[in-house]
Amino acid sequence: MAIDDHPGRYALVNELHARPFPQLEAPCHAVLVAVKQPLGAAARDRSQDRAHLLDLLDRHGAAHPQPEATHHSAQLGRHLLKWEGHTEFVTYSVFCPGVPDRPFDPAETGVFPADWLQDAPGVRLCSVLVRVDPMPDRPEEIRQRLDDWFVAESLACAEVLDGAAIVAGDFRIDPAGNMRFAVFVRPGTGSRRIGRIVQQLCEIEIYRAMSMLGLGRARELAGPLNAVETQLSDIVGAMRDDASLPEATLHDLLRISAELETLAARFSFRAGATAAYEAIVNERIEVLREARWQGRQTLADFMRRRYDPAMRTVKSAEARLGQMLERAARAAELLRTRVDVDRSAQNQHLLESMDRRADLQLRLQATVEGLSVVAISYYAVNLAGYLAYPVTEPLGLSKGMVTAALTVPVVALVWLLIRRIRRKMH
Repeated sequence: MAIDDHPGRYALVNELHARPFPQLEAPCHAVLVAVKQPLGAAARDRSQDRAHLLDLLDRHGAAHPQPEATHHSAQLGRHLLKWEGHTEFVTYSVFCPGVPDRPFDPAETGVFPADWLQDAPGVRLCSVLVRVDPMPDRPEEIRQRLDDWFVAESLACAEVLDGAAIVAGDFRIDPAGNMRFAVFVRPGTGSRRIGRIVQQLCEIEIYRAMSMLGLGRARELAGPLNAVETQLSDIVGAMRDDASLPEATLHDLLRISAELETLAARFSFRAGATAAYEAIVNERIEVLREARWQGRQTLADFMRRRYDPAMRTVKSAEARLGQMLERAARAAELLRTRVDVDRSAQNQHLLESMDRRADLQLRLQATVEGLSVVAISYYAVNLAGYLAYPVTEPLGLSKGMVTAALTVPVVALVWLLIRRIRRKMH
């Protein structure tokens, strides 16, 4: 929904303006730590994040944030703390004037006590050290520092924001577990612009780390997908070769579809989050407006070589999962159709058998009706003979003659009576 269409658009605008870039002056340094719960981070209890923040603030006697705040800034001695709560993680950024004599000294993270980090409601997702120095007059000095500080194989370096600064980083984790970036600022660069550069570098690393979680899920998904794909191919092949598949095959196929749906439910959120984080990383790099420096690869070049293949792997796993869901659905529909056809054929044979039995029953019924006419006529003739004989005896007619005379009319009368009853019943 657009901000103009949102009923609380003014609150949203104020929220955006309440989170400006930090104002920094060279030389200075920044430390960023991101904390994420291993499982169910999006639905986590955010009161634990707040309690952890309050613990850090209380150690320095700093003010507390509002109860429902998602970001907060506080002064911790010489350090400026910036805390932000995100959908899946929280970040603690500390900015301090001056730089230590030892570049990227692990002691810089001492602003976050070790016991405090250990009690964090989650694990440390990433830790970033950013060193901001004034730009030397000679490019040779910059090259010497970069050679001393970073690994040349993966070093990315570029001029940013129309030459306002030179940023560099090798995207390697040092022995202390920190990712390192160096920023060389030209004289006269505004403090807000310096803060923007530092924050953009921190966000690039944070969202890159978050998006790489999708690569791990994609690799975990490969094994189950391979197993399910083999089973699905076997079922489809059997459908082609075997004309009489058992109905149990349909249940196997439905089981495979349910398994694929389960995998999709577990992977869909991570795949969608990975795509969103990737877009943020690319956007942050784009707004830096990089220009190549001294022929070295830029941050965008590094991402194309090392980062984009991982993101394509995640997208490929997502697409493969979607294709297998479609294949399973089509195979289930085909097999269901085949089972329905087989059932229809069985029902047809059953109906034909029932028709034959009904015809036999009709014939038997007609035979029985004919026998019934004979039997009923036999008893009727005898009864009529007993009734007529006293009347016919004075006339000199014998019992046999009376019986013979009554047989034909009685049989005809019984036949007509049974036929009439049968017509009424039908």
